[in-house]
Amino acid sequence: MPDLQAALAAQAPEIAAELPRVLAASRFFSETVARLADPQAFAAALLERRAAGAIASAALRIAALDDDAALLRELRLLRRHEMARVAFRDLAGLAGLDETLGDLSDLADACIEAALQAGERRLQARHGVPRDETGAAIRPVVLGMGKLGGRELNFSSDIDLIFCHRAAGETDGPRPLSTDEYFAKLAQEVQRALSAVTPDGFVFRVDLMLRPFGSAGALSVSFSALEEYYQVHGREWERYALIKARPVAGDRDAGTELLRSLRPFVYRRYLDYNAIGSLRDLKRLIADDVARRGQEDNIKLGSGGIRELEFIVQSFQLVRGGAESALRDTRLRPVLRYLGEAGHLDAAIAARLDDGYVFLRRLENAIQIYADQQTHVLPTQDEARAALCAALRFADWDALLQALAGVRRFVQEQFDSIFAERGDADADHASARLVRALWSRMVEGDEACEALGEAGFGRDPRQVLAALDELRNARLVRAMPESAVQRLLALLGPLFDAAREQAAPEQALSRTLSVVQAVAGRSTYLTLLRDNAVARTQLVRLCGASPWLTGFIAQSPALLDALLDPRTLYAPPDRQALRQELARRTAGLTADDTESGMDLLRRYQKEMTLRIAAADLAGSLPLVQVSDRLTWLAEALVDEALQRAWIEMRAQYGTPLRGDGAPAGFAVLAYGKFGGIELGYGSDLDLVFVHDCDQLDGDTAQGPRSINNGVWYARLAQRVINWLATQTPAGRAYEIDMELRPNGRSGLLVTSFASFAAYQRESAWTWEHQALTRARCVAGTPAIAEAFAALRREVLMRPRDPATLGHDIVEMRAKMHAKLDKSNAERWDVKQGDGGLIDIEFITQFLVLRDAHRDAAIAEWSDNWRQLEALAAAGALSKDDSAELIRCYRSYRAWLHECSLQNAASFAEPTRFTGERASVRAIMARHLASPPP
Repeated sequence: MPDLQAALAAQAPEIAAELPRVLAASRFFSETVARLADPQAFAAALLERRAAGAIASAALRIAALDDDAALLRELRLLRRHEMARVAFRDLAGLAGLDETLGDLSDLADACIEAALQAGERRLQARHGVPRDETGAAIRPVVLGMGKLGGRELNFSSDIDLIFCHRAAGETDGPRPLSTDEYFAKLAQEVQRALSAVTPDGFVFRVDLMLRPFGSAGALSVSFSALEEYYQVHGREWERYALIKARPVAGDRDAGTELLRSLRPFVYRRYLDYNAIGSLRDLKRLIADDVARRGQEDNIKLGSGGIRELEFIVQSFQLVRGGAESALRDTRLRPVLRYLGEAGHLDAAIAARLDDGYVFLRRLENAIQIYADQQTHVLPTQDEARAALCAALRFADWDALLQALAGVRRFVQEQFDSIFAERGDADADHASARLVRALWSRMVEGDEACEALGEAGFGRDPRQVLAALDELRNARLVRAMPESAVQRLLALLGPLFDAAREQAAPEQALSRTLSVVQAVAGRSTYLTLLRDNAVARTQLVRLCGASPWLTGFIAQSPALLDALLDPRTLYAPPDRQALRQELARRTAGLTADDTESGMDLLRRYQKEMTLRIAAADLAGSLPLVQVSDRLTWLAEALVDEALQRAWIEMRAQYGTPLRGDGAPAGFAVLAYGKFGGIELGYGSDLDLVFVHDCDQLDGDTAQGPRSINNGVWYARLAQRVINWLATQTPAGRAYEIDMELRPNGRSGLLVTSFASFAAYQRESAWTWEHQALTRARCVAGTPAIAEAFAALRREVLMRPRDPATLGHDIVEMRAKMHAKLDKSNAERWDVKQGDGGLIDIEFITQFLVLRDAHRDAAIAEWSDNWRQLEALAAAGALSKDDSAELIRCYRSYRAWLHECSLQNAASFAEPTRFTGERASVRAIMARHLASPPP
């Protein structure tokens, strides 16, 4: 001991001062130090973090030993010295939790690989190399599970391993074995090398019980057998276990591919709320066992302990991991941090849980560091308690217990809030009894209507009965087993209660039941609504407010997840936040994962549209801000689709180059409502694609294969459309309309900017210049965006003959009236009718084209509102007329917007909007000849 003290004092005096406390905290460390042969070298090792691969290199040198006894001895000495080094750095405050757990995991990985290679060498000397039917050599794969898989191994942990091999076959030696026999022997060799207790101790206790069929299963199985097992026999707890799986030795690349193939078993494509019930059941079993053993002081398994904290995190992984790649990390702390960043947990709660995790894991390590024993129970002896206080720098035992109690209390509160069982407690209340009576037809006809009236559905009880009958007779419901029907009925009672609180309860309930019918075959969503009153209430409220939103949710059941948190549901992000959140969600996508990427974009579009609509219906977003956010959302998704399509094309074919050798660019131009920043719910996107490549006859460069530049751009454009418009299991993001490109349907899908500019200058019709007033660049190469803005200004500011311009615009308006106006004596078409919304747009476009050459500010904006303001500022339109047109435009748009939410046609009673119609007609008469009625 004095030798180590002196060695430390010579190298780092401030660290040497920590040695007495470390010795007091760990009997294991004291015993290890007493055996040191080279205190100077050991002291140097204590002061520096191990370089990457250093432990693995040391272990592999040991693996090369031919003497089995020497191999076992050296592995155990390596383990003891490394564990003592880790213990000192942890207790002295030189290493944080992540370093401690990471070093312990690296040590285990290195020792497993060393034992594996030594075992392979011995077996192959007797039996040859295992080969598949093609003659290719087969290497083993060792999967680390649990704490090892997550690189979170604690100090005296055993290691959970699964041995497997890529294919079936036979060894090629003089005493051949089947691969099953060979790899079973290899697993036994590795287990012996690591677990056997010798005079030097052991390396790691090895647990193989997580393999298929447990103790009854083969010690090593082929990949195909493993995949079949999980597909046919896999249980919920095995999904939970595989969250942590990681290749730790052998053919790690093959192990990674194996885990990728098992991903659909672990992570469902949809949001899997049934997983919470499975984890809840598993936790109940653990809690019962802890109580039976009297181990309430077990900081791992007891209430508020490590396991409950892990379950909190892993519940989100199982529920959402199929949709969010960031949740498929095997490490707990990065996932917990992501949960806070993504808003799945309150950021402050996520931070406190992380602090609690660090405290509990450091406490766990300190308990085990004391005597290198695998225990998670608080010590009862005074000496061990004093050691624990020294390890964690607590003044006394009571102070430590007080800190621990606070952490466990908080963890348990969060666990209970997530895993609390809801939905069954009120099974006998009035609504539940009514539901069962109606469902079983114990009450029918007038008696049923009377019962519904007494329950608060008296204005239109037959609407409720019809919706309930439709649900009962739905194909998915008729196919349900009785147990599932009972779970469905357990949900309907609370839905009746929630609907009763709405202004129109019958309407709210019948619409909500249509959503329930749509998700009836997905028990996970029924579980979500039954177990979560907040989501249930929000669903009923939104369905009651809008039939359009009802259908929107029914078509995309994953949106039910967004109802869990009203704080985010009614607060859609702004422009920057929309892009940042999309970037965060797509960060884990690989270049070849097109299907997942498309689904992600569609889920994001639908989730954000729901949040915008919820805020809209709640009255917290005025119409202009609704359109702004819907437009910003489309901009973000178009930009992301372009980036993804570009990455795919570049990976396959390289990129087109301009004549000067610079990479050629591409841009997306938005027209119509998208260009005018006036998108509504369900709007399609009017797009035009342009590029600036001046070498269309040339071929792409810097890729694995080349194709013609023109073909490259055509394929890029088509991929952008596919990313946005292709129907996938998650739906589609947007319908895409390309009719406004030069020459319309007969034109190229993507046009060179030079050709586009020439067309606008020389060949475009007046109506195409009208469309240009509402056009802007929304994605792509900045230089093209700048060139387009300059071209737009140039074309719009071109002096025009007012009479000719007016004639062209009036003629076009007349054609539209004749073809599109659906007004008659009983109804007026608010959009296309005389004096309606389109007339306001035509007035504005006429004035912009007539007068923009006099004032560049008139051509600056692409939205109707600011164009009218600019026209008034330039004197092209009186301020009174400008204000009146804006007022009418706002009134029309607000009315049409409400119609869209109510799935109503855009027709008003003839007496509606009479003042607005008169104003628009009068202003139009002052500037343009009125179109024929």
